[in-house]
Amino acid sequence: MTDTAGAHMRAELTSQPETWARAAGMRAEQAQLPASGARIAVVGCGTSWFMAQSYAALRESAGHGETDAFTASEFPFGRDYDAIVALTRSGTTTEVLELTERVKGKTPVVAVVGDDTSPLVELADTVIALPFADETSVVQTRFATTALALFRAATGADLDPVIADAQAVLDGTDDAALGEAEQYSFLGMGWAMGLAHEAALKMRESSQSWTESYSSMEYRHGPIAIAAPGRITWQFGGAPGGLEAQVEATGARFVQHAIDPMADLVRLHRVALDRALAKGLDPDQPRNLTRSVILAD
Repeated sequence: MTDTAGAHMRAELTSQPETWARAAGMRAEQAQLPASGARIAVVGCGTSWFMAQSYAALRESAGHGETDAFTASEFPFGRDYDAIVALTRSGTTTEVLELTERVKGKTPVVAVVGDDTSPLVELADTVIALPFADETSVVQTRFATTALALFRAATGADLDPVIADAQAVLDGTDDAALGEAEQYSFLGMGWAMGLAHEAALKMRESSQSWTESYSSMEYRHGPIAIAAPGRITWQFGGAPGGLEAQVEATGARFVQHAIDPMADLVRLHRVALDRALAKGLDPDQPRNLTRSVILAD
């Protein structure tokens, strides 16, 4: 491992309060998202799919209309939508490009991208570019959360307290034991469930760790069997009644922070980075991964 291992990921994850504030102020771009009342689908792959899940839950719960989330490869082409929001950092992901080509002229596509020179820019009907949130590290942090900040602001959320929570996390230090568990289960409800899935992916990508993620209510329907001493169950946002006691009865540690779940994801980013470095890994170049999945013909 080099002295610069993880340097890009650290710089990018610590910039999140700044990039969130910038996205929250992009009122013209937020107005380019599908209007309230439109029936839409949000698509992405990997991290972007999990952010799509969170956006879909937020948009529906805010009363802005039916909103479905799909990984791009599983999009139901027989279903009618007023618009599709395609989220992708690189704008080169094969499945997203193929989907956009297939619906061209039938369903408007709003692309939210990090790279404003990517092929998707030419294919989409509308482009919202976030180049200031693009990243060098293969492991995504700020692009995903900045896109979600844009979506949250568009649904009417006040991001000032969220940004303050994230800055407080970054100004503080993490409990070292958070990075020392044998196994991690990440949980969330509603829009935070997408963040739980993303947390598991980040820890897995960065540090090659054993991670799982579930709906908080679903966790008791079997997955809690994996809970044991030396393992962590990490709840994003509010937890169902009784869950903490049930997890602690297994000997596992129940983790929950009284902050906005998106800010808690920033904490997880740093824990994942530090765990990776402690294992001699470079999360800027994780094993078997590239910045974008481009499939051969």
